[in-house]
Amino acid sequence: MLEISRTQTIDPDFIELVIELDKELAIRDGEDHDFYDQFNKLDMIRHVVVAYLFGTPVGCGAIKSFDEHRMEIKRMFVRPDRRGIGIASDLLMELEIWAEELGYDYCILETGVNQPEAIALYQKNGYLQIPNYGQYQGVESSLCFEKFIKT
Repeated sequence: MLEISRTQTIDPDFIELVIELDKELAIRDGEDHDFYDQFNKLDMIRHVVVAYLFGTPVGCGAIKSFDEHRMEIKRMFVRPDRRGIGIASDLLMELEIWAEELGYDYCILETGVNQPEAIALYQKNGYLQIPNYGQYQGVESSLCFEKFIKT
């Protein structure tokens, strides 16, 4: 049974999952990893979710305020042996609900061209590609997406 818990960045399960995420991203991003890593620090993130499958932490995600109307999706990860069963979509939905509860209209995110599974996930869940925003402007290895979340 899948359970999703809202928590904070100090949660040990979240920290463990982020360590795994960063190891995977270091391989996928290669030379670009240090550039992306600087935008993934946890000190500015206040809203975190962790997915538990039968009590074992298997995935995580977070949201961070980008501006008064948009929350940015950050730190999305599902352990490789648990991918393909909908956990990432469930995490994403929980983050969208939380962002709307906090009064935001949109969720935005950045992902890399070397992450086709992530791109497919976001497109499947209604995210539309937008021009690269903020620090990702002009970065050819980045793709940015947005979704209107108000119900």
